[in-house]
Amino acid sequence: MGHALSLARMAWGETHPNPMVGAVVVHNNTVLSEAYHARAGELHAERLALLSLANQTRETLRQSTLYVTLEPCSSHGRTPPCTDIILASGIGRVVIGTLDPNPLHNGKAIAILRNHGIDVTVGVLDEECADLNLIFNHWIHKKTPFLVAKCATTLDGRIATRTGASRWITGEQSLADVMRWRRLFPAIAVGAGTVLSDNPVLTSRIPDKEPWCPVRIVFDRHLHTLESADQWHLYNDSWASRTVVVTTGRHPAHLFATIQAKGVRVWPFPMDMNGKFPWEAFRHRCAQESIYGVLIEGGSNLLSDLLGSGQADYLMAYRAPILFGDDHALPLFAGLAPSTPQQALRLTKVRHAILGEDQLLRGFMQPSACLDRMSR
Repeated sequence: MGHALSLARMAWGETHPNPMVGAVVVHNNTVLSEAYHARAGELHAERLALLSLANQTRETLRQSTLYVTLEPCSSHGRTPPCTDIILASGIGRVVIGTLDPNPLHNGKAIAILRNHGIDVTVGVLDEECADLNLIFNHWIHKKTPFLVAKCATTLDGRIATRTGASRWITGEQSLADVMRWRRLFPAIAVGAGTVLSDNPVLTSRIPDKEPWCPVRIVFDRHLHTLESADQWHLYNDSWASRTVVVTTGRHPAHLFATIQAKGVRVWPFPMDMNGKFPWEAFRHRCAQESIYGVLIEGGSNLLSDLLGSGQADYLMAYRAPILFGDDHALPLFAGLAPSTPQQALRLTKVRHAILGEDQLLRGFMQPSACLDRMSR
């Protein structure tokens, strides 16, 4: 199953809106075939792995095991159900990493296979297999885009000095890991302050691979980045047509003429009744655009607004072994003011990684009662 996971990861960021899936067929501890799902609309991993076994005898297949990271599909979509070819192959045993998250299909393939006499084992490396498809799983469960807050902090929870300097809090391995995660997400978002201070490109740059440009979203409520639009990579590079400016309120159309001529799009949203940014409306627009996951990289104001709204689904926190020791340095988030530790925002299903001298802690956001007070 570990090998099947490594195969699935070969399609990292390529399969949206489908999940990444890897499959391995084994007989007497020998790998007979292996495959992974490369992209939406192409054959699934199980089908590819089984199709390459035409030269194997029926008896060999009866004594073989198919390892697959995700419960096989049991309904007809762009491709036929994988349960059909598994049954037709004569394979004797199937080992499944994690169940299909769709309640309509969850466990259905297992029942079909068992009813036809196939030995089925479920839950091998379950957490790792589920973690592989965070964006897909969230979309299937919630039918809303997966909003992920990403930050790099010091040990005392600061994301920049009092002057706004943040390059670089974390080390090279953390920066390389961010590039890997950027490759997974259909969209990356930053606030106007980040554009003005860092002039980012917001692409994924991984050695020996072509640069990947997701949809790049700039939250610019007051259109500060348009005052000097010709300076910023996001509005002027060869991927400008993949940039979106998100703003609030009504602005004269001529203010957008320069960037729209470059292909940059504008998404205007009215503020909600409490004068807050309408994150639900933003999610809806992303869904309309088939953007099922957004990695929101900051800065401080944007992350505080997202976390304070209770709309962050997940947090990725890189932490460096340094201390600013300055009350005026920029915090990741302020204003929650819990009275007890039990009222704090918490992460669940937490995963940890060591990246050189840094740490990555990531997990699902668990709402706090204090957020109700903040959002009013």
